[in-house]
Amino acid sequence: MMFVRPSRPARRPLRAAVLATVIANLRVASRGDRGFTAHGAMRAARRAATVAGLLAGAAVMSGCSSPPSHFYTLTADDTAATARTAATPALLIEVPPVDVPPLVAKNQLVVQTGPTQVQVLEQERWASLPGDEIRRALSSDLTAQLGAIDVYGTPYPEGVPLYRIKLNVQRFESWPGSHALIDAVWSVRSMRTQAVLTCRSFVNVPVTAGYDALTDGHRRAVQTISKEIAAGVQALAAAPQVRTAAPAKGASSLTINAPASVVPCPAPVPVAASASNGNG
Repeated sequence: MMFVRPSRPARRPLRAAVLATVIANLRVASRGDRGFTAHGAMRAARRAATVAGLLAGAAVMSGCSSPPSHFYTLTADDTAATARTAATPALLIEVPPVDVPPLVAKNQLVVQTGPTQVQVLEQERWASLPGDEIRRALSSDLTAQLGAIDVYGTPYPEGVPLYRIKLNVQRFESWPGSHALIDAVWSVRSMRTQAVLTCRSFVNVPVTAGYDALTDGHRRAVQTISKEIAAGVQALAAAPQVRTAAPAKGASSLTINAPASVVPCPAPVPVAASASNGNG
């Protein structure tokens, strides 16, 4: 999804003031230099040079405006998916802030121009920092797929299963007209049993030319990762539990639920088809 900030309008009040100054100088020159003397000629030449400079400055200002900026977001406008989330969900999730490489942790789009070269695009920008964009898109996808509520930073009731999801993006590469790549390590922790599932997702999405297509590729990569994480949450929730007793201070025993066996990482999910190609 892309937003456009229009270019700045010409500075009309300043241009009008410059033109008024030019006219005033012309009038003074016409009144004061009627006599053909050496001094008058020099003074007229200086005024003519001043007038020429003012006219040139006015021309530059009249034609100067900053190019428009384009803003991109990874969050799709999917109100139907949001409406599917139950008011009283069977489970809760927590999606804390997402870590991204420092190279791309800026508002400007950073694109690869070669194996060891990048370009920072001043006029092509994220609507918010990439880590925030990924976290918001991931949270939206997971709540829709799991029928859950993201309670990060919010009090939640006891007794409802809670799963904490941590995503660490190790590579976030943008190759215009080629592909969008996200290489990430993620974990799901059951806050009830403290069981942890840690996996890796490597998603390479082919894209067409244009920055719209490039950001759409990253959006589809995040959707693919969210499907794998959702499968991990479901596998952890469905794993058989065993009850063990562990000593604790001030108590004779403490009952703990834990998975009876190690839960494997889910199989890689195919990348979804592009909704639109877009033009950057």
